[in-house]
Amino acid sequence: MEAKKTAVADLSRMSNLFRSIGFLISMVLVVTAFEWKSYEKAQVDLQVRNTNSFEQVMDIPPTEQPPPPPPQVQQPQVVEVPDEEEIKEDIKINLDIEVTDQTKVEQIIIQTAAPEEEETERIFTIVEESASPKGGMAGFYKYVKDNIKYPPQARRMGIEGRVFVEFVIGKDGALTDVRSIKGIGAGCDEEAVRIVQSAPAWNPGKQRGKPVRQRYTLPIIFKLG
Repeated sequence: MEAKKTAVADLSRMSNLFRSIGFLISMVLVVTAFEWKSYEKAQVDLQVRNTNSFEQVMDIPPTEQPPPPPPQVQQPQVVEVPDEEEIKEDIKINLDIEVTDQTKVEQIIIQTAAPEEEETERIFTIVEESASPKGGMAGFYKYVKDNIKYPPQARRMGIEGRVFVEFVIGKDGALTDVRSIKGIGAGCDEEAVRIVQSAPAWNPGKQRGKPVRQRYTLPIIFKLG
């Protein structure tokens, strides 16, 4: 036997379903209302905080560093130079002097410094007019050739060459201070000094037309014939 469905039973079932749906919708609305209030509160708090922080930042004055001082430049000092006329000493001239026949005029003598006399004992190396042998250099070397004595030791050893002799020609032409400055040895140096010391007097050198002492260097040649 089948049970018959009645309309009352169907309505009771539908009321329970509608009640459940209504309760669910109410819960959703309550939760949404709470969430919306909390979001608005959070947003309001955030705006307040941002405003306060901004105001605090704006209240702090900016820090400015003063620029460095400019370098000190020393200005040149201008020194006033007096005019040439001011530098000159004032010379006072008395023009109220009465000149008569008995007035004596003092003579002013300007003395010039006398030129320093040249030292008579000075030995010159280069002079205006050089000293020279009497009879010329050809005559002097003829004297050397006729009077020189070849040292035996130099002859045995076959030594030849030039001996340079230095000497001073006095104001009277005499040959003094004879010495060998470069020799070849084996008795040739001594013989060259002897032959010059024994030579006749020369014509002295002259400076400003006056005879002076002059230093001279001359080679004496030794050569085996």
